[in-house]
Amino acid sequence: MKETKKIQESDLYKPIQTHFVREGYQVYGEVKDCDMAIVKDDELIIIELKLNLSIDLLIQATKRQRLSELVYIAVPKPKYKPRSKRWTDIRRLVKRLDLGLILVSFSGKASKTEIIFEPTPTNPKKSTGQNKRKRQELLKEIDGRSADFNIGGTTRTQIMTAYRENCIQIACYLDDAGELSPKALTDMGTGKKTASILTKNYYGWFDRIRRGIYVLSAKGKKELKEYPELLSYYRKE
Repeated sequence: MKETKKIQESDLYKPIQTHFVREGYQVYGEVKDCDMAIVKDDELIIIELKLNLSIDLLIQATKRQRLSELVYIAVPKPKYKPRSKRWTDIRRLVKRLDLGLILVSFSGKASKTEIIFEPTPTNPKKSTGQNKRKRQELLKEIDGRSADFNIGGTTRTQIMTAYRENCIQIACYLDDAGELSPKALTDMGTGKKTASILTKNYYGWFDRIRRGIYVLSAKGKKELKEYPELLSYYRKE
């Protein structure tokens, strides 16, 4: 008898991502502790992924309402009947919390995303105003990423943050050019944090060979190979 693959939180990510991309959104995984952050124009949607609809999930989702009025919870489609009392009670509770609900069902290699209902915030100005700074930080993190290199719901994996991506961009240009100054790198589009990144050298990727001139270290050359997608992206630029 063939063993059924156990569903992981990360398995929910791809079908939901596909759904929102089709609707014209940009989707990012693992942004400032949010499983999924989805943007289009001025709209920010946050989705929390879990294998079970629990009190902990509801608490987590309501905390995200400080960042956006549009917060969903997403879980695998339950096995009990849609018209059962348990399911009716769960739906009522989620709605009372002004959250949206997404169900993902799996059949072999196929998956299906169902938006059961949308978030219905009663006071959107209050929800976003509670923590404006954290909302801005989340949007800034999204803006600093060139693409989505994370899968929401994953654990024990390295998250591709905007800072790490910036370091990879600098390392890529140094790898190609050999020697560059912070100003030359900034002129190439590495951003205003370039000098700070080189000086702090958090990952040990950079060596200063003389005043104001940097090269890629041996450690940097070795570890840069772990990011072929980003290397290809920046070399095309």
